[in-house]
Amino acid sequence: DIPGSLHVSTATITTVEQLWRHQGDSRCELVRGELRMMSPAGSEHGWVIMNVAAPIGLFVQTHHVGCVFGAETGFIIQRDPESVRAPDVAFVRSDRVTGPLPVGFFEGPPDLAIEVLSPSDSASAVDEKAEDWLTAGCQEVWLIDPRRKVASQCTWSDGAVVRRLVTRLTSNLLPGFELAVDKLFQR
Repeated sequence: DIPGSLHVSTATITTVEQLWRHQGDSRCELVRGELRMMSPAGSEHGWVIMNVAAPIGLFVQTHHVGCVFGAETGFIIQRDPESVRAPDVAFVRSDRVTGPLPVGFFEGPPDLAIEVLSPSDSASAVDEKAEDWLTAGCQEVWLIDPRRKVASQCTWSDGAVVRRLVTRLTSNLLPGFELAVDKLFQR
């Protein structure tokens, strides 16, 4: 132990501030005041993340429409009880990023959250995460499943998640962007 260092037991992490001080020890999210540990992603998972993040990042940078954030970026999506979620890729419109980016977690949800499913993800956990994003104000969630080689786009309608399978990833948030789903899984 380093004298004077801050050690927070993971059992006591229930707030955004405690989670921020805890960062770096392990991958985790805070979901309605409950800390959820996550193991590191596998190589296929990371590869698919880059296959979607790189084209979106290039498009956003070329068209100056916002910011793209990589995996592990925390977004505060709920207070009391507190939730900090971290999508695999996120997009925030430029009108929501008017000054310097915060050093800490981003306050509020991204406009687009992209989740690449891990082999260990249960259907209920994926549905819960998509619903959390949309309930918090995220406009769209993309779910990419490397095992089945499919992608879904989720939106919120009449108090429920609407999930549709797609062959091309497009969004009103990124006018002109288009990515064929099958390209995500080709080396």
